[in-house]
Amino acid sequence: MTDIIKTDAISLIPASRFSFEQLAAIYNRTRVDYMVPMPMNAARLAAYVEIYDVKLEHSLVAVAQDGEALGVAMLGARQDRAWITRLGVIPNTRRGGVGKALMNGLLERAERLGLDFSMLEVIKHNTPAHQLFLKLKFYEVGELLILRRAPHVPPPNPIVADAQRLERMDALVLVGHDRGAQPWTNQSESLSNAHDVSGLRITLADDSRGWLVYQRQKFLLTRFAIKTEKGDPAEVAYALLTHLHYQYPRLDTQIENIQVDDPHLPAYYRMGYVESFRRIEMWRGVPPESLRADP
Repeated sequence: MTDIIKTDAISLIPASRFSFEQLAAIYNRTRVDYMVPMPMNAARLAAYVEIYDVKLEHSLVAVAQDGEALGVAMLGARQDRAWITRLGVIPNTRRGGVGKALMNGLLERAERLGLDFSMLEVIKHNTPAHQLFLKLKFYEVGELLILRRAPHVPPPNPIVADAQRLERMDALVLVGHDRGAQPWTNQSESLSNAHDVSGLRITLADDSRGWLVYQRQKFLLTRFAIKTEKGDPAEVAYALLTHLHYQYPRLDTQIENIQVDDPHLPAYYRMGYVESFRRIEMWRGVPPESLRADP
């Protein structure tokens, strides 16, 4: 079976046949009028592929018969689930079936890999994409928040507590257990694949306790995972955040795909986080046991 799908109008070519520079250029062209552009360069795209287990040989670029790139879509694959991401179509070629062809191509490749459960996120109010996913039998499972805290917001003094810094290996042990259903970007594999991951464990005076795992980049804190082991989640999370931001007062912070019903959410707002935008999380198929466990 050839790895290129051809129709009368377009060809779907594996993304692995393109360089990261070419893929980033195509992707950026699809986002020039997007409500949240999220531009890419080659280095950022390469890191994205590594962290999120994107399989370029199963991802697709749509190309017109004259060789012009029309769109791109990428497929992440893990043990029992697939993820569709970075779907984009060049603006002047939308509503011509390119997006649907890319989606069908990715779903076929996921099935070929033995993965009959797929996940994705769509920006809230992106009605055309949302409607396409519904037609392809995806269903909504929740809303996700993208939050930011600017570095000029002064952090409060740390809450008095027994706080312990965790190195990478200890932090990754924590995110490997009992976290329930998480969006792809926040799953344990994503944190394990990321660099510069650390953590904090805290015990308060009333014996409330919990932990926070995060990634520290050069100018940014990101990829948070918080769990309360005992006590009020909002209070435990706030204590953790006071220690984190007191330690890194000059760093910008952006965290993705926090579920709207996360019990730690009040702590973020109390610390000065603001909502940038929302996504709708969608699934297709029956979720595996790993996503049905209680948090």
